[in-house]
Amino acid sequence: MRRIMMGLAAAALTATLAQAQQKNVTIAVSIPAADHGWTGGVVYHAERAAKILQANHPGLKIIVKTSPNGASQANALEDLTTQKIDALVTLPHNSDELTDPIRAVKKKGVFVTVVDRALTDPTIQDLYVAGNNPELGRVAGLYLKEKLGKGDIVVIRGLPIVIDEERQKGFDAAIAGSGIKVLEKQFGNWSRDDAFKVMQDYLTKYPKIDAVWCQDDDMAVGVLEAISQAKRTDVKMVIGGAGMKEMIKRVADGDKMIPVNVLYPPAMIATALELTVANFYDKVPVRGRYILDATLVTKENASEFYFPDSPF
Repeated sequence: MRRIMMGLAAAALTATLAQAQQKNVTIAVSIPAADHGWTGGVVYHAERAAKILQANHPGLKIIVKTSPNGASQANALEDLTTQKIDALVTLPHNSDELTDPIRAVKKKGVFVTVVDRALTDPTIQDLYVAGNNPELGRVAGLYLKEKLGKGDIVVIRGLPIVIDEERQKGFDAAIAGSGIKVLEKQFGNWSRDDAFKVMQDYLTKYPKIDAVWCQDDDMAVGVLEAISQAKRTDVKMVIGGAGMKEMIKRVADGDKMIPVNVLYPPAMIATALELTVANFYDKVPVRGRYILDATLVTKENASEFYFPDSPF
């Protein structure tokens, strides 16, 4: 009888543990579609992390939805309010348009994790995960100030949203009081094609440009193509950011036009997912702000950040 009772107790304990392991949690992931390299990396890392996390947590369901623009994402978020989800991990297309739709999801009692692009009302979010935008600008500015010393540069900004402003302020503060003169700033919309056109305009207007800062590696690709087509030899360097594998390879190879890069990894979406899952399964405190480093990638450390199998 004692053996039977011990066996029943063990079975009950096993069933309890199994139930705990198989806790049912549904997490929706709402992110931009892969309209350029960085967002392509975001989609890749979101889907990869979802697959790994679901395999490790029985009962966990992660739904990844991509949207081509802000209006489409707002509609997708509205649809989510009619479904039973426990958490939302979202990288908004833009802050203004998506704050209210995300607020509507939050009102349903959903745990909200915001990634990268801050909302206009941060009280909505339980968790915020992002790269260090002011530091990305500051690190780029300090490098130019040190290596260029003085000269004429042009700037290609991203989109007129919060993170662009943060990057620009960090950059401006870093070069303040130096011999660097900013000839002009225009938005390139984090697009290769748009940055190519902006750089063509700059090359037509200014007979001497010593360097270019363009916030983003996708835009750097367009900038380099414009310089190449114009056969301009006055531009000494182009400083981008985010850690695109092609740019990291050029840094590693000692390309003088791409001497450094500043990290802003799309894999932050995976970090956000892992932390959100930990809130439900590991019962650890994850609420707050998680800001990743803006590491300066040089020839000496580039091998640490080069992932040839990544889409970005």
